[in-house]
Amino acid sequence: MSTVESIEAEASDVASAVGAILAERGLTVAVAESLTGGKLANQLAAAGGSGDWFVGGVVAYQSDAKHRVLGVPEGPVISEEAVVGMVEGVTSMFGADSGVAASGAAGPDGQEGQPPGTTWMAASVFGVVQTALHHFSGEPLEVLAQTQLRSLQLLRALLAKQSPEAPQGQ
Repeated sequence: MSTVESIEAEASDVASAVGAILAERGLTVAVAESLTGGKLANQLAAAGGSGDWFVGGVVAYQSDAKHRVLGVPEGPVISEEAVVGMVEGVTSMFGADSGVAASGAAGPDGQEGQPPGTTWMAASVFGVVQTALHHFSGEPLEVLAQTQLRSLQLLRALLAKQSPEAPQGQ
């Protein structure tokens, strides 16, 4: 199994764990993606029972799409402000209880003055947002796989911090 395949397999396991938490609590999730191009949505959709808790996602690859569709403020899209805007925009759009977003430069070239592998991600549960910045190494497909894994881990960690009794639909 290649490095990419093994990382994506681990991401699949985390997506299943996220799904189990969401199902147990009766919550929903939405995704906003850029560099991953739908891979986060794919991981969640492939998890068992996803029809009960995965409401949908937006792939906003170009900067203008992030601004127009998700309401990301003008400015750099490989930034904390951008991923916060992405996750807030997608959870509002779909009426989801939680969300996850990722934006970055997978490579082989940098973007917005950021070196390849620079990735911002955000997770939201009931409007509480947590962000993370990573500088991944490797080829573009390895960066994408690592982004999937770390984004889903961020969401799982934030879900674990939230009380199961938190109000639904907020």
